[in-house]
Amino acid sequence: MKITWIDWIVAAGSILVCFIPALFLAKRSRSSTSEFFGSGRSVPWWLAGLSMVATTFSSDTPNWVTEQVRRYGVAGNWQWWAFVLTGVATVFFFARLWRRSGVLTDLEFYELRYSGTSASVVRGFRAVYLGLFFNCFIMGMVTLAACKIANILFGLHAWQTIVICGILNVVFAAHSGLWGVLVIDMIQFFIKMTAVFAAAWFSLVEVGRRLGGEASAWAGLRHLVATLSTQQVLQSGGADPQPVMSLADGTGQPILNMLPNFSMSELALMVFIMPIAISWWANWYPGAEPGGGSYIAQRMLASKSEKDSLGGTLFFNVAHYVLRPWPWIITALCSIIVYPDLASIKAAFPNADASLIGHDSAFPAMLKFLPVGFVGLMIGGLLAANSSTILTHLNWGSSYLVHDFYRRFIRKDAPESHYVNAGRLSTVMLYLVAAVLSLTMSSAQQAFQVLLSIGAGTGLLYIARWFWWRVSAWCEIVAMAMSLLTSLLVPRLMPDQGFAPVTIVQVGITTVAWLITAFVGPATDRAKLIAFVRKVKPAGPGWTELRAAAGVGDAEVAQENRMGAAFVGWIAGCLVIWSSLFAIGNFLYSSGDPTRLTSAWILAAVFAASGYVLLRVTRQLWADSTESQAREDARTRG
Repeated sequence: MKITWIDWIVAAGSILVCFIPALFLAKRSRSSTSEFFGSGRSVPWWLAGLSMVATTFSSDTPNWVTEQVRRYGVAGNWQWWAFVLTGVATVFFFARLWRRSGVLTDLEFYELRYSGTSASVVRGFRAVYLGLFFNCFIMGMVTLAACKIANILFGLHAWQTIVICGILNVVFAAHSGLWGVLVIDMIQFFIKMTAVFAAAWFSLVEVGRRLGGEASAWAGLRHLVATLSTQQVLQSGGADPQPVMSLADGTGQPILNMLPNFSMSELALMVFIMPIAISWWANWYPGAEPGGGSYIAQRMLASKSEKDSLGGTLFFNVAHYVLRPWPWIITALCSIIVYPDLASIKAAFPNADASLIGHDSAFPAMLKFLPVGFVGLMIGGLLAANSSTILTHLNWGSSYLVHDFYRRFIRKDAPESHYVNAGRLSTVMLYLVAAVLSLTMSSAQQAFQVLLSIGAGTGLLYIARWFWWRVSAWCEIVAMAMSLLTSLLVPRLMPDQGFAPVTIVQVGITTVAWLITAFVGPATDRAKLIAFVRKVKPAGPGWTELRAAAGVGDAEVAQENRMGAAFVGWIAGCLVIWSSLFAIGNFLYSSGDPTRLTSAWILAAVFAASGYVLLRVTRQLWADSTESQAREDARTRG
């Protein structure tokens, strides 16, 4: 790519605007682990929400979305759109429970909810399992994407990208703590969104020039829709999958369709049926955990009130699923016109490392059409995307290793400054491990499926533990062991089956195993359960007897949780997100296909109606949270 001095100035300015404010938060972050890992529990909803959405917008995300669109059409995005159900459930059923628990990390929850040695074992094991293995695997995915982008844009070798990103991210993560991460996230969100909108705009300009001789984004959109409306993906498998395009005849997957072709049973099962029917509640995946968890829980726990926890998580889900997808999707669709196969990408970038070229490379390949100035903004945006995710995972993983493992089991009585320094040291170690893992991966899709596979079948447990006293630490141990065991064995026992059937079998085995353990395994100590009920006030018939023993009335629990209103809010929230997401898509498609306009207006009407319901429910729950906080403060003063 041609990068001018103006681009370098814009890129440097973007980086400085993001990182300089974080330098002034170091003094606050080093005062205690509560400040370093939890921002003193004083984060407002808007900052928590912006941080969540910035964190999940990593450098691998547009690459991954591009790969799905090129291989499976727009409908391939249902692999993550289905997690709307998970995210909105966290807003209305779990965000206030997490904040009410008062723990610093979601792993500390284990010794609040469970009892005995098994609770300590689960907390310690998951601190290392998630904080080190899972966390570094995710950072490896993000680093792999950064390596592919830098290879296309600058011709950098993987090790060079790893060193540059490592120095930038590790220094700031170790220096500023969670407050610095939150502030950096907030600024980076706006830079990243501006950059990806620019990428979509100028990609359309290039398509307009190629297909119609008009260097106009609107002309490009019209020609793009008209061309791809008659095209379909015929195959999507193989060791080196190539999109095979032909005229739409009903035998393949139409590229622009937002629902899969159900006559292609294997494709429909993988990209739609399994995600919408099973994955959202059954699979544990960081950022979309059933019941909440990981860095999403970290933001909820850092919020200054239950109201802020709920509001921040709601904002995150709307921004995550509505604001961000279409710029990525439009750029991906344009890449099909410009680079119809991998050979065309390799031909356009002959100096790039051929081993790093894949369909996920098409996104950075489209950036060559950005004009002067916007190239610099995109460089800054891509660095921001990488940093926002890596910084969060370094801080989150470090909180597990230090607070939930080192402080809990190895050194319990050191001064706060010692643990803060231990957290800074662990950030360096985490990045080194992630860098090594990134060199073993080949694509974002591969890593995504590995993570889903390892967490298959554990999701329902993370929901049930809030509503059913029988779920114990032993259930967690069995679920973790079985999910890991089945991820290794089931693919070998079903070698000719696709990813979706294998995952369904894994989910079934793991779920049955921990449910049996709930009935026949050792139960949690009754005194621990009663203390949990008094503190968190969970709803549901699974706690009826223990609520009576704890002296917590059903009326108080109903007032604190409002499960009926929460259920209405969940349904309304999902409708708001999906209807607005698909309304935007149909409005975009209508430029080349006027029949789409009717669908767009119908979806807009659904959005308006469900939005009204969502607003009313949210206001009621916010008011309840404020009253609940006032009652708790009064009890504390008393």
